[in-house]
Amino acid sequence: MRKAIVIVLAAVCGLGALAAMAQDANKDKTSQAFREQFVKDFNRIGLNTAPGDAMMLRILIEAAKCKRGVEVGSATGFGAVNMGIAFERTGGHLFTLDIDPKMVAATKENLAKVGLEKVVTCVEGDALKTLPTIEGPVDFVFIDAKKDDYFKYLKAIEPKLKVGAVIVADNVIQSAKDMPDYLDYVQKNPAFDTVIIRSSMEKNDGMAISYKIR
Repeated sequence: MRKAIVIVLAAVCGLGALAAMAQDANKDKTSQAFREQFVKDFNRIGLNTAPGDAMMLRILIEAAKCKRGVEVGSATGFGAVNMGIAFERTGGHLFTLDIDPKMVAATKENLAKVGLEKVVTCVEGDALKTLPTIEGPVDFVFIDAKKDDYFKYLKAIEPKLKVGAVIVADNVIQSAKDMPDYLDYVQKNPAFDTVIIRSSMEKNDGMAISYKIR
């Protein structure tokens, strides 16, 4: 009998130790140190946002205290991870959209690795069809998908943008010829303040940052 009790206690202690280890592992992947190392070691592909640009997105979200964001073009989730960290800090949520099932799967996997799967929702499908399904109001948008559709993406989400929303469009220098309608709209429309910046020289490109003033 005594031997059986010892075995049971050992088993219970073992389960307790496993639970503690699981809790520690979960805590570790949500720590700032772990996440920053994950971002540093991220196996980026050509479609991913450059590190400097991703940090700029994070800072914009945090500075504006954005609560509800949309990313058009997930790739493998490098941008989503960076923005997800920011939205977790503001108590907000990000929806990241991509038409490629493989990209969506990769993004989900990378978000789970840093414990952001509840902060960022992956939406699979053509953004021109999925954008109208996102509930507003939206106060942050990052566009980095099919360049000649930038203006269409903006118009699809514009009715849900709140005053004070920040809209960021990537690759607006190298691909300016593919999005003249978008750039003309955000630079001449009195409802927006817009500036084009280079926050990273990795791709010799830049981002258009717009602020909805009314």
